[in-house]
Amino acid sequence: MSRPPQRRAPPARQRGIALLVAILLVALAAVIAAALAYDNAVTERQTIATLDYNQALLVTEGTEAFAAYGLQQTFRAQPSLTDVAQPWADPIGPLTVSPGVTLEAHLTDLQGRFNLNNLIASNGITVNAQQLLAFRRLLTLVGLSPNWADDWVNWIDKSPTPAIPGAPADAAYAQMDPPYQTPALPVTSASELLALPDFGRARFERIAPYVTALPVGTPLNVCTASPYVLDAYLGHTQFSANPTQFAKDRLAAGGCFPTIGEFETAYSNTLPATANAAGAGAGAPQTDFQQLFSQSSQWFRLTSRVSSGATRFIFYTVLYRDANGMVTPILLSDTPN
Repeated sequence: MSRPPQRRAPPARQRGIALLVAILLVALAAVIAAALAYDNAVTERQTIATLDYNQALLVTEGTEAFAAYGLQQTFRAQPSLTDVAQPWADPIGPLTVSPGVTLEAHLTDLQGRFNLNNLIASNGITVNAQQLLAFRRLLTLVGLSPNWADDWVNWIDKSPTPAIPGAPADAAYAQMDPPYQTPALPVTSASELLALPDFGRARFERIAPYVTALPVGTPLNVCTASPYVLDAYLGHTQFSANPTQFAKDRLAAGGCFPTIGEFETAYSNTLPATANAAGAGAGAPQTDFQQLFSQSSQWFRLTSRVSSGATRFIFYTVLYRDANGMVTPILLSDTPN
């Protein structure tokens, strides 16, 4: 009787290859599983972040409506006055909006800042000598060179030739790396100061709290203006010599400080110096006081800080209040300037 054939064990080399293939398959499966887990985690995180952002945006929109209502009510009570003693200036929060979501918000009067667009008249060419001199003084008060004012004039004026001789003109920007052009028109953001050659972030941080970009001809509200901005127009340190005391005096006044009458008296003493703004419009007709200054405001900025869990969002909304007291959101941004 014949014996059945017996299986022979595979050679050791074949067993090693099989083991190696098995290890590679397990490793590949582990890599695929890890990749899927990572993708799922990223997708989940993106979904949560999107939901948090949308929730913060909805809270901000609600805050805009609340701020608009407050500005409307203030207008009805005192239509010709805007000062920091009014309810609109009171901050909101921290306020719990929903479980895990908190809100802090406050309004800033943008007309209490120097309007960078006021250096050029509405025709886009004529330099406003009074505003130019005031901006030069403001730059000096915060420790910057007044020559930056000349550079800024040439940045926004639409004349093909430099409005201020010696300051960078269009050709200078065309030679930059990379090259770019001047807007030659009013700007919508004070951060365009960063486009001036070598201006830089450090300089911008020094001037940013005192400047804004509003429509040409928007007057300064003396009731809410910084002491540095007020003194920039006066030409001496009447208010900015002691900013802490100025803040106390404004708080103690319980209303407009300085009053429009007090500031007009102080400003009238500077007219001879203002009329001789070196380099632009010397001897030009003076702009009426009522066109330069006011005690009421139409432009405000709402800052909304929304915290959702460990995530924090900050939104900035420019609000416009018209002559009838109606308030409209104009611009929503995640940067303050």
